[in-house]
Amino acid sequence: MSEPTGWLAKLRSGLARSSDRLGANLTGLFGTATLDQDRLDAIEEALIASDLGPALAGRIVAQLAPEKYPRGIDEAGVRAVVAAEVAKVLAPVARPLHVTAFPRPQVILVVGVNGSGKTTTIAKLAHLFAEQDYQVMLAAGDTFRAAAIEQLKIWGGRAGVPVIAGEQGADAAGLAFTALAAAREAGSDVLIIDTAGRLQNKAGLMDELAKIKRVLAKAMPAAPHDVVLVLDATTGQNALQQIEVFREVAGVTGLVMTKLDGTARGGVLVAAAERFGLPIHAVGVGEGMGDLRPFDPADFAAALAGAETGGVR
Repeated sequence: MSEPTGWLAKLRSGLARSSDRLGANLTGLFGTATLDQDRLDAIEEALIASDLGPALAGRIVAQLAPEKYPRGIDEAGVRAVVAAEVAKVLAPVARPLHVTAFPRPQVILVVGVNGSGKTTTIAKLAHLFAEQDYQVMLAAGDTFRAAAIEQLKIWGGRAGVPVIAGEQGADAAGLAFTALAAAREAGSDVLIIDTAGRLQNKAGLMDELAKIKRVLAKAMPAAPHDVVLVLDATTGQNALQQIEVFREVAGVTGLVMTKLDGTARGGVLVAAAERFGLPIHAVGVGEGMGDLRPFDPADFAAALAGAETGGVR
């Protein structure tokens, strides 16, 4: 099949800035000699500067110990070690979103700060499900912003899926309840609900999300089945703080990272996996409807490290 190859090429291209940053940080640290402690320390600093986090950087450096490479190691060799260690961290958390709810629909509550790409990600997730022949419905639950409601309608139209929406300022929990009833009536397999993302009023946001979850659970005890946090890779280390906050306010069950093509800070996804261990469902490397795909740890690790081998199928 040609599609995975095309996606892998897009992923490598999208992560090129992150990979180049790692390369720039490593430049000049290699030669034919074995790696002495000073050079190993410099490599560790370069890995931390590439957003991989101190714990992983320490483990990678341990893999580069002189006794393992008595004749030294070149940059390509280090990139291969980085890719292997990154893949080890990511493999346990790579978990695509599967439709398993019975009875249907699978209810997915999507959270994230305004500007993270949340609304467009919802449409792209809908597109992924539709590709698998699932019937999908969207709910414009960010009733705080008129722009969010209109944006979801536009993107829902592009994805070819119906959108349940109300007026700006409408009760978000009431809209979620209405959407769930409509999804059941329509025989939808998946209902994806957008939510407000205003962190300035954390208590208010927590109350709103808790109310949405209570209302959904009354109508369908297992709902929501997933609470997915959308993260913008360009925010770098700030993404870790967002995970912290949204775990507290929303009970996040999994992550999607967007805009990896717009940043040199793709390594933060690895730091997030290391620190929180939350499932990573998908990653995005572009604006197009097909530019969000299920997360593959070996492909991502190879692309991030700029390694020659990885999850190439």
